[in-house]
Amino acid sequence: MSQKNIIQKDFYRESGKWLSTAEIWMKCINPNLHFVYLLRKCQQHKKKSIQGLFWRVVLRRHQIKYGFQIYPETQIGEGFYLGHWGTLVINPKAIIGKNCNIAQGVTIAQANRGKNQGVPHIGNDVWIGPNAVVVGNIKIGNNVLIAPNAYVNVDVPDNSVVIGNPAQITANRDATEGYINNKI
Repeated sequence: MSQKNIIQKDFYRESGKWLSTAEIWMKCINPNLHFVYLLRKCQQHKKKSIQGLFWRVVLRRHQIKYGFQIYPETQIGEGFYLGHWGTLVINPKAIIGKNCNIAQGVTIAQANRGKNQGVPHIGNDVWIGPNAVVVGNIKIGNNVLIAPNAYVNVDVPDNSVVIGNPAQITANRDATEGYINNKI
């Protein structure tokens, strides 16, 4: 799949419409969409190519400007959606599935010691609320809603809602219904 299609799918999540290149550029006035565009352009090119170096410099500038610490090495599925801009940290080794919504203040981090040493693997159709922390070598299933301010350092099965610190997991078949719009 070409990177252009991935960019179009990411932008489809915001509007529910398939956009032309010109329409995508017009939407880039929005900081979160602008950052997703730059991230995907960066991922399109090899790290040590001239274009790759150019896009990495541009992305780095916007990481600082917008407060997003997401690196091109991060594996992120199509239909990626950043709800708001500002103060977001995702470890470059994390794996994120398709149709993921991530709000402001979220940290997806590596645990450096203990039984969960490593980084999270997040499934498809996951909504992560503001200021949530997801840390360690854990698996977050598909159709999972992680509530605002939750601290998640345990595996979460499919079709679940997670709240609190420590994380409390409740099964819910409709966990993300109404939270994840315009799925790819």
